[in-house]
Amino acid sequence: MIHLPFSKLSNVGTTIFSQMTQLANENEAINLSQGFPDFMPDSELLDLVNQFIQKGFNQYAPMGGMIGLKEEIARKIENSHQAIYHPDSEITITAGGTQAIFTTIATFVKKDDEVIIFEPAYDCYEPTVELFGGIVKRFEMKAPDYEIDWNAVKNLVSEKTKMIILNNPNNPSGKILKENDIQELIKLVQDTSILILSDEVYENIVYDGKEHLSICKYPELKERSLLVASFGKLFHVTGWKIGYCAAPKALTDEFRKIHQFNVFSVNTPIQLALAEYMKNDEHYLGLSQFFQEKRDFLRRGLANTSFELLDCEGTYFQALKYDKISDKNDFDFATELTVNHKVASVPFSSFYKNKLNENVIRLCFAKKQETLERAIENLARI
Repeated sequence: MIHLPFSKLSNVGTTIFSQMTQLANENEAINLSQGFPDFMPDSELLDLVNQFIQKGFNQYAPMGGMIGLKEEIARKIENSHQAIYHPDSEITITAGGTQAIFTTIATFVKKDDEVIIFEPAYDCYEPTVELFGGIVKRFEMKAPDYEIDWNAVKNLVSEKTKMIILNNPNNPSGKILKENDIQELIKLVQDTSILILSDEVYENIVYDGKEHLSICKYPELKERSLLVASFGKLFHVTGWKIGYCAAPKALTDEFRKIHQFNVFSVNTPIQLALAEYMKNDEHYLGLSQFFQEKRDFLRRGLANTSFELLDCEGTYFQALKYDKISDKNDFDFATELTVNHKVASVPFSSFYKNKLNENVIRLCFAKKQETLERAIENLARI
């Protein structure tokens, strides 16, 4: 019998998203757990991909990405955030946002380096840091407001702090950073060598006229930051797994050393199609309004239930507090909701290392109108 070597991630199993999706499938439940749209992307974009495939653009792209797409990304960032990135030397096309995050951590975090994260946190941050020998320092944001106590964060900083990971807007809480948060962050990192990994995959999904404050808007942060974004979230194509990392040249040079031995390059025809599609700014400028209508529809439908709807400032996730309905922990409640009421959600405790239970679950509303109607009907019976 073969004796397997020790596991590098011995405490890691199947993600909660896969677990809840499987449970939804087994129980024929409406899947509002995993964060993907159940509607088609724009047919114009699909046609563009097919055109470039038929024209023969089916071989390797350059390692850093197709220049046309990088130019459109640079233009988008400049128009949105008044920040300049050189398309060829400071923007890298990646196989989705998660690959960009993984490559950033792999590039800069070594054994015993400390990395600060904010919980509730997307599930790839911590295991990737640990995979490369880093030590995670956590600040817990708590319901219902998920505010950051920057004095407490300051106490997490030490001589070993290599990186701070931000997720803005935050998945799963829907919280966005405010000007005060940014100014506190600037004070925190000034006169240090701390890097910032800014996961901004939901940057174009912010509600009620509020502004997304990108890390790149602030020169003193931009110079030390790697900004990650995702076309999957931008154009409803999560299965295409394509995103990018924007960073100053010195950081990009190091990033690409790892990127080239990870995926090397990303599929060519989709890059070309995205470059052409992005020439029309309206294809993404209306995204906030598009999803706000879905958010508002879900919130109106649940307003008269016993669920407490927490603020949703961005992302396409709605947090629900259910303590008036059940005293079960959130994993058991989410399981019961899937099995008995046919709506799958994600328990918030899965976004905390210590499984903090505050009786909160997450619903994804990036769904067709009829999907949301069915889910509201089921939830309103509880």
